[in-house]
Amino acid sequence: MLKGKKIVLGITGGIAAYKAAELTRECVKREASVRVIMTKNAAEFITPLTLQTLSGHPVFMDMYVPMRDFEMAHISLAEFADAVVIAPATANVIGKIASGLADDLLTTTVMATKAPVLICPAMNTNMYGNIIVKENINKLSASGYLFIEPAFGELACRAEGYGRLAEIPDIMEEIESVLTDKDLMGENILVTAGPTREPFDPVRFITNYSSGKMGYALAIAGKRRGANVTLISGPSALPVPRGVKHISVSTAVEMRDAVMENMETASVIIKAAAVADYRPQVRMNTKIKKREGELAVRLERNPDIIAEVGKKKGNRILVGFAVETENLMENARTKLREKNMDIIVANDVTQEGAGFAYDTNIVKIIGTDGNIEDVPLMDKMEAADRILNRIKNIIEQRS
Repeated sequence: MLKGKKIVLGITGGIAAYKAAELTRECVKREASVRVIMTKNAAEFITPLTLQTLSGHPVFMDMYVPMRDFEMAHISLAEFADAVVIAPATANVIGKIASGLADDLLTTTVMATKAPVLICPAMNTNMYGNIIVKENINKLSASGYLFIEPAFGELACRAEGYGRLAEIPDIMEEIESVLTDKDLMGENILVTAGPTREPFDPVRFITNYSSGKMGYALAIAGKRRGANVTLISGPSALPVPRGVKHISVSTAVEMRDAVMENMETASVIIKAAAVADYRPQVRMNTKIKKREGELAVRLERNPDIIAEVGKKKGNRILVGFAVETENLMENARTKLREKNMDIIVANDVTQEGAGFAYDTNIVKIIGTDGNIEDVPLMDKMEAADRILNRIKNIIEQRS
């Protein structure tokens, strides 16, 4: 999603400066163009050569040294940037920016840019808790500067608390969000994701292969595009997305109750969860022991959540999924019609790279207007944006 985006990465003098190498590498991996500004103190912790090698461009440090590509470095870099990211940001640089001071290349670039500035603090926990630092952060936040809170943990000084540089995946997600158009601002999107587990004794349950990746991708993409997102998830190993309201459930009945409780405020409902159709009729309170002969478990139907939502959806946009192994289009169209959806996303899980557990998907997006969009093999984040684009089209048509 960062392909072609231009990022100016500012590195200041803290022990976390070494993590800027990984951050640079990750930005380049996502096909962003990165220019690095280092303060002189930052160069005490990590060499400019490291960042030059990883970014593929010269590292900028001195305001007054002629640059081949940027004659007036602070102006040219300020105009170049789609976003400025300062990681790590020391208490010193936060204080200088808050005071309007511009006495080195980084601070002059920040003062000159019109691009969004994301500040990633990293410092001793007592420094981070200092009232002056807090006032500076609050002042900059009120002026439109963006912050990502430090992580909690052991610091280089052996203290423990908030002050560690936020994890690189969290910073990357914030950069992605900053550089994504907010075309779904004001929408309240409810997403369900993952499998359900239907226990028949305290240690065994019926479930499916869903990892939650498609639903989580939809939640992340919606959040990036400015929507307020509620994610109702069955058991999943995926990290909870930043900036998303997360509700954890286990069984289909729990998921149904959570959806009904939260649908009132939703303008869009996306049912990406792989909900078990059946559950054991009887759940034993103790472990079923192995014995001679067969074991029969009688099953009963779980609630059909999307059908219930379809009857009550009103003006809400309802999106469902059809995971099939045969008769893909016939089954998907039937489901779309019978359950009163606006869009159904159909995928044949027998195809390589599609369906459960993969990072990729192959889908067909089908609307009630008969329009079918074939989405070829692609990353689930990209597929999520394709689905959200169809939702956005419906919003625009209705408005």
